[in-house]
Amino acid sequence: MSITISAADVNKLRLQTGAGMMDCKKALTESNGDFEAAVDYLRKKGAKVAASRQDRDAAEGAVIAKTTADGKRGIVIELNCETDFVAKNSNFVDFANAIADLAISNNPATLADLLALSLNGVVLADAIIDQTGKIGEKIGVSKYEVITAEKVVAYIHAGNKLGVLVSMNSDAAGKADAAGKDVAMQIAAMNPVAVDKDGVDAATIEREIEIAKEQIRAEGKPEEMVEKIAMGKLNKFYKDSTLLNQEFVKDSSKSVAQMLNDIEKGLTVSAFKRVVLGA
Repeated sequence: MSITISAADVNKLRLQTGAGMMDCKKALTESNGDFEAAVDYLRKKGAKVAASRQDRDAAEGAVIAKTTADGKRGIVIELNCETDFVAKNSNFVDFANAIADLAISNNPATLADLLALSLNGVVLADAIIDQTGKIGEKIGVSKYEVITAEKVVAYIHAGNKLGVLVSMNSDAAGKADAAGKDVAMQIAAMNPVAVDKDGVDAATIEREIEIAKEQIRAEGKPEEMVEKIAMGKLNKFYKDSTLLNQEFVKDSSKSVAQMLNDIEKGLTVSAFKRVVLGA
């Protein structure tokens, strides 16, 4: 006996699951009108789509950076998909924002903890599979970063292609939001390797010194001068590549450290996170 599937039932299933109209009608038909069975049918379809696309490259997507209302904790996530077309879709961006909001509300410590949280009554890892079924592309969260501090500022650059979190040691009487945004834009544009020279790892320092020495020797400088000139080049590297020592992009007469100190004596950046889509 064939069962009649009403438009109202199809619409109800569509609103709950976000699946397409024809997929919802097929799910209800295959489930003989059983609503819960139809939801399961759609979720299984998503799982099959996800399994079939595991070898696909998912390098497009959206990066979302957000802070708590009190500005003391910030998160940045990267949600990937396969094509730029999907990445720009409002439903995909809304889903990325919902994941970011979930992280803000629950403060998971790791990506695994985030994926285990419940989003609208569904474990996030399963909700991602559901979205894969609806969209038809491989989807996944590839990055999750957290910063806590006296003041955290979040910034999203280039149409959700890059997200920055900046950790500051003071609210600076309410001026830290504007200063933090300027610093975040600096980080987005200049891609510093560390906050200051003390944060540069030993391997990077050794590599920069060796590169400098090879350049100096290639220029024919005497060997006794190589070490001294290499140290000078290392200091230039610190100035160009560490955040607080960089020239401030909005006013090259100051370093970033000087700009912050002018706003409030002792104001500084203690950490940052820079997440680039697909990197």
